[in-house]
Amino acid sequence: MRHLKSNAYTSMPWKNGGGVTTEIIVHPAGATMTDFDWRISMADVAQDGPFSIFPEIDRTLSILEGNGMSLSIDGKDPVALTVESAPLPFAADVPVDATLTDGPIVDLNVMSRRGHFRHRVEKHRGELRLQPALATTTFIFAVDPAAVSSGSETIDLQRRDGLLIEPGAAIAVRSADQSGQFFIVTFDRG
Repeated sequence: MRHLKSNAYTSMPWKNGGGVTTEIIVHPAGATMTDFDWRISMADVAQDGPFSIFPEIDRTLSILEGNGMSLSIDGKDPVALTVESAPLPFAADVPVDATLTDGPIVDLNVMSRRGHFRHRVEKHRGELRLQPALATTTFIFAVDPAAVSSGSETIDLQRRDGLLIEPGAAIAVRSADQSGQFFIVTFDRG
């Protein structure tokens, strides 16, 4: 298991220059905003505006804090997102306009290159046991403190820490508080 501590993440400007993104992990290591296979990041969104366009990329967005926002995706009716909403998957290569509900937000953004990888994002509370497939890469993002066990090893995650799990490894996740949240992100080839 590879523990990624929130104080070691890298911040950089958005691709379109409209804000700041905090890169949690990217694959392959060292990939840029134009050549990654998959990427997990957080963004501070302080004003309304368009999302960056990422050709051939699929994206899933979740709200971590703030009063939420509405997304107009490819000219369709706006979809409201809050901290209570399920993760929202959509294409990252179509126009997306964001309107904040009431003040700035922080979101969790998962992206994968279409045709190379598929991803899934699930939000959980409390505890979970998981046995991913042998070819599945699994990442845990702790919204709140949690402990993750695999085999004889246990790692304590602090708020917004991440943990990369070896493909196929059985894991158990337990929030420090029964209402504590965490995300399970999986990547599969194809």
